[in-house]
Amino acid sequence: MEIEERVQIAINNWAPRFLANGVDPNDFQRVTKRITRWDDWNREWSACAAVHELMGEEAEAQECYQSAGYHYFHAAITYHFGKFLFVHRPDELRTAHEHVVHTYQKGLPYFDFPGERVAIPYEGGGTMYGIFRKPWHTPKPPVVILIPGLDSVKEELHNYGDDFLRRGMAVLAIDGPGQGEMEFQYSLRYDYEVPVRYAIDYLESRPDANAARIGLMGVSLGGYFAPRAAAFEHRVKAAIANAGAYSFAEGFEQRPLLTREAFVYRLKAPEQSTARAMLQPFSLQGVMEKVKCPLLVIMGRLDRIVSPESAEQMVAEAGGEAELWMFEDGNHVCNNIPYKYRPQQADWMRKKLYS
Repeated sequence: MEIEERVQIAINNWAPRFLANGVDPNDFQRVTKRITRWDDWNREWSACAAVHELMGEEAEAQECYQSAGYHYFHAAITYHFGKFLFVHRPDELRTAHEHVVHTYQKGLPYFDFPGERVAIPYEGGGTMYGIFRKPWHTPKPPVVILIPGLDSVKEELHNYGDDFLRRGMAVLAIDGPGQGEMEFQYSLRYDYEVPVRYAIDYLESRPDANAARIGLMGVSLGGYFAPRAAAFEHRVKAAIANAGAYSFAEGFEQRPLLTREAFVYRLKAPEQSTARAMLQPFSLQGVMEKVKCPLLVIMGRLDRIVSPESAEQMVAEAGGEAELWMFEDGNHVCNNIPYKYRPQQADWMRKKLYS
């Protein structure tokens, strides 16, 4: 049977990302072999996730808490990749996302680095949700704020967080406007320094966080948000931008169909031409010169979503210390070579926040 275009796009573009962020390789092979129609994508992945969730519940009931954490994490990440681009059926997307939040929260006490779900006051009386995790035996560590992209969520950044936690830094993974738990009420906003400001205000209220040493790490669209926030929020001491575009309106028509559809959905635009117009402010022109803190820009030369020249332009225009790690064999977010940059970027951040 012929595979629909959207299914093939998802497999071709996102397979390394699934595996790098926690999907079991065997699950990936089994589930994708069963799917030929895009309408079946979320249902098949959710069925797989439900198996992991049940195993988590069974392990928890038997007081096998490490196993429970393992299964709940796999459930959350598998539910997520069922709905991450399933924007044509918002009700199904929302139901699956509620499973992501619920199963990840059930696993939080049992992870190697346990965490807590936190509610951060947001403008207009709103709430921005995050996951705060701390390293062991560090009473007041620096904090790295983890910023998702267009279709990622705070729970997907779990493995990134572990790298920072192992090196003595706490992490606060957030869903900003148009992302994760905030995508249903809020649209994406270009001025991401606003949600970052609320996140740092929150961290300043915690006695177990060193809010004088704050770093940012963002992936994909988050790779734009991180330097943008660092340019205008001067409490940020260091930032990492991975695969962020210099301008998201530029080259919009050349991006994969699923990415364009996700922009329409998360900008709350009626169609693609309006979404492209709404993306005009999502640009770093005139912004990079205001980034005074240390900045690390990571990019893969084989990126099919974002032009590698974006990274070079960011570094060329940065107003302070900036480094470019260009990986000739890297794809989007370099998810196909995580071992080449994830531990190393955590080392880089540790040096900047502890110096």
